[in-house]
Amino acid sequence: MTDDLTRMFKAMMEQSQEMARAFNPTLENFQVKGFEKLIPTLSKDMMEMWFGKTFNREGLDARTRLLVTVAALTVLGAQAEPQMRLTIRHALAAGATKREIAEVIYQMSMFGGVPAMQKALDIAQAVFAETEEESE
Repeated sequence: MTDDLTRMFKAMMEQSQEMARAFNPTLENFQVKGFEKLIPTLSKDMMEMWFGKTFNREGLDARTRLLVTVAALTVLGAQAEPQMRLTIRHALAAGATKREIAEVIYQMSMFGGVPAMQKALDIAQAVFAETEEESE
């Protein structure tokens, strides 16, 4: 990750932790480990069929659909961790930037709450780190 993105994540996490402490101290370090590595990412053809040209040729492109899906999964909170991991991977593959994904997640704090946003940011950071390791 770039220094700017790392600083942005750090600032978002610090702010969300402060807000979580204010709302409910037991939610500050809430974490769930998933089994997402058992599920492969979809092929490009499947992504285009579900999120791109086939179901809505005149509508949103795959990248935008996946960013919208990240937003929805963020609002669902920790119950959607495996789906969030896969969707973030797919969004990156469809051309979304790490910053765009982070901004979408951050925006959802108003709708899903700070703990849901914080969990989603944790998941995103883990996926970003995994994809960097895979590309090395």
